[in-house]
Amino acid sequence: MFAQGSIQAPGTLGRGKVSRIAVFVSRRPESLRRFVQSVIMKAIATVIVLSAGLLVHAQAPAPKSAPANGSPTRPSAAHAAAASPSLLNPASLKAKAPAVFKAKFTTNAGDFVVEVHREWAPRGAERFYNLVRYGYFTNAAFFRVVPGFVVQFGLSANPAVNKIWKTATIPDDPVVQSNKRGYLVFATAGPNTRTTQLFINYADNARLDRMGFAPFGNVVEGMDVVDKIYPVYGESPRQDLITEQGDAYLKAKFPDIDRIKLARIVPAIAPATHAPAGAKPAAKPSLQPAQH
Repeated sequence: MFAQGSIQAPGTLGRGKVSRIAVFVSRRPESLRRFVQSVIMKAIATVIVLSAGLLVHAQAPAPKSAPANGSPTRPSAAHAAAASPSLLNPASLKAKAPAVFKAKFTTNAGDFVVEVHREWAPRGAERFYNLVRYGYFTNAAFFRVVPGFVVQFGLSANPAVNKIWKTATIPDDPVVQSNKRGYLVFATAGPNTRTTQLFINYADNARLDRMGFAPFGNVVEGMDVVDKIYPVYGESPRQDLITEQGDAYLKAKFPDIDRIKLARIVPAIAPATHAPAGAKPAAKPSLQPAQH
């Protein structure tokens, strides 16, 4: 090892000191060689360790930054559910109706089939298509039966569904078809108030044309079933109580009322002109189909 004091600050090293160092080195060449080798090896090892550390740090992936405000990067489950079609969200039921399609109704009285022509009343046809497709009419009752005039339905058995759809109105369609026997029509409570209630004409009710009732389909199978829907309760069931209480009210007060067990879309045939399903005596000019 070097003795303390054998090295001076740079620029002050004199010849005499250099001579002493040379003598020291010449006397212990093997020790110096080993010392220098040791220092060099330690320096090389230090450089290797530092270089390896820098390389690992450079190759490590940068941490992912957290989303702003802690919000998740994927839509929440609640958001996804809200976007899915649901009877509790009328705006989510927006499937495009075919130009012509059929819907089959299975009821306590039997089955009947309606054929819908979108061009007759596009907005009405679209609303009806979505109501059927997503099961709105399951267990719905025929709550207004006026023989010789109309049979009416379209209030849900579920009060929560009724509450939502009560204000889900659609604009009126121009009347391009007459209210003939067997034709399917949305009921209204005035201009641009159609929601979910419908009626089927029991007779040719042409006087309803000028009142703005726009047919969008007609019964093509099972009009005899429609004719025998239980008529005894007439117009007694209160629509406001059906809206508020649903099936519980009807079961308690009108146990024999006929219902829709199931309504579903079935394959449509090519567009065709269908003659009215039979003739009936003129209807009595009583109340017009309307929501109360």
